[in-house]
Order: sequence, then C-alpha cells, then structure tokens
Amino acid sequence: MSKELLVSKIKNGTVIDHIPAGRAFAVLKILGITGKEGLRVAIVMNVESKRIGRKDIVKIEERELKGEEVDLIKLIAPSATINIVRDYDVVEKRRPAMPKRIRKRLSCVNPTCITNNDPQAQSDFVLVLESPLKLKCNYCSFVIDEDTVLRQIA
Repeated sequence: MSKELLVSKIKNGTVIDHIPAGRAFAVLKILGITGKEGLRVAIVMNVESKRIGRKDIVKIEERELKGEEVDLIKLIAPSATINIVRDYDVVEKRRPAMPKRIRKRLSCVNPTCITNNDPQAQSDFVLVLESPLKLKCNYCSFVIDEDTVLRQIA
C-alpha cells in the first residue's frame, strides 16, 4: 500500500496550496463557498509539508479566483500559493500579495468606533504590519491582529 495521499487532479479550476493547517474552512468562507453552489471542492487537511510543517489544500473545480479573493486569502494564509489549472495543467502560479487596505470585510472591535454605531459607516482597515499581522481601523485607529481576523472570518 502506498504511503502517498491520492487526490484526483482537477481539469479546470483553482488549487490553493500551503494553507496553514486548520485554516482550509476559513479560506472557503472568504471565497463564499458553502457547498450549495454545486462546485466540486476537495479539502485536504493537516498533511505534511516540507515548507511549513503541516498544511491544508483546497481544490475548487470550474472556478478561478478573482484578485481581491486571492489577496484576502493572504490575511489568513500568508504562505499560500494559488495555482490556476486549465485542461489538467497548472497554467499560472500566484503568491498572494498582502492587501494594503481591507474594506467592508472585517469589523472593528472597538465598541466606540463609528463603524459600530453608524449603519452608513463601513469598516476600513489599512495594513500596519505584515508579520505578525496588524491592521489599523481608518476611523478610530484601533489595531487588530491575525487572531481577530481569523475569529471574524472563521
């Protein structure tokens, strides 16, 4: 019996590799994938990785990720690589860029922030530090970290 983990290739779509172990479901949430879309999705969790120790992998058939989606993945999976597959071949390999600004996707945890008290104010964060992740609210200057981002996304 082989010691290799076998997951079938996809014909067309996206493979997200090198996701830190345990974060595959957070990646799916960023992408808005619930399972009801009819897409075939393969999730492999906690497999060995020479680069990051343990990792998750997500394969999504018949869907190529948009730029904003790729950048948001970087927030929770800084080591991720995005592979675009067409006709069973990887035609593009991307390393996400850390977004400099994140609007409407996260909430400020400062209870006095205007975004929590005015329904028309939408959250707006700027990148302060990539590693460890630090984002600052543009309204109240409150700083959130990677754990806060993960709690809101997951």
